[in-house]
Amino acid sequence: MVVAPVLWSTAGVLARQVESARGFEMAFWRSGFAAVFVFCALAWLQGSRPFATLRAAGLPGLVSGAMWAIMFTCFILALTFTTVANVLVVASLGPLFTALLAFAFLRDPVPTRTWAAIFAASAGMLAMFGAGFSAGAPRHLAGMALALTIPVASAVNIVVLRRSGAHLDLMPAVMLGAILSAAVTLPLALPFQASGRDLLFLATLGVVQLGVPCLLLVLASRTLTAPEIALLALVEVVLGPLWTWLGAGEVPAGSTIAGGAIVLAALAGNEAAALAGRRRV
Repeated sequence: MVVAPVLWSTAGVLARQVESARGFEMAFWRSGFAAVFVFCALAWLQGSRPFATLRAAGLPGLVSGAMWAIMFTCFILALTFTTVANVLVVASLGPLFTALLAFAFLRDPVPTRTWAAIFAASAGMLAMFGAGFSAGAPRHLAGMALALTIPVASAVNIVVLRRSGAHLDLMPAVMLGAILSAAVTLPLALPFQASGRDLLFLATLGVVQLGVPCLLLVLASRTLTAPEIALLALVEVVLGPLWTWLGAGEVPAGSTIAGGAIVLAALAGNEAAALAGRRRV
């Protein structure tokens, strides 16, 4: 699960290498390449037909696929209305929503240490992006409303994976989500402007930054609790500014570094306490 957000966090630095394609076209190609990769990976690794497996997953597979599509698409849409800071602060509500849904539908008890980690990580996120957080203007409010669908969809998806993943193969749902996202963004992506170099980086985004980590999350959901998954996913937001600093020269503010340290400390503390508890058992 740690590897997944590390790969997700490369989105910013890879996107900075794209020269001609913009916005919706980037979202279309990223989702399209992810769909092709996941189909080929599942066909090769499992020796099965991914669409047949998806049909066998039934309603949980459809719900998970829809949630993936919302997450793949709404992040780009939210950024067209409001700032990155607004989107990331709203998205940081994911662990809280996940813990509440997991308790309501899975009856998973949420340890006190996890609640403490959730609120500490949220405080760290506010410290990272609080200076750039803004609201009030209609376009910002619209963007934040779109961004709110991201943590909600993530929470629903994780709960579905935890509830059904033990007896159903929900990996093809990632493919379904990518197909739906590509279909939604295609009309807005035309006419295509991506160069051959752009397509190389967009393919990397689709495979390395989207396809592989999403499959890893599905695997992790068979072992980790829902709140743990949502908390560890925040590593993406902490590492994203680091990669853009190293790879694109965007120097993060001091508050970003301090807030990131708080988030990492909260995540590490929660996992250390969980590991110590398992050892005692």
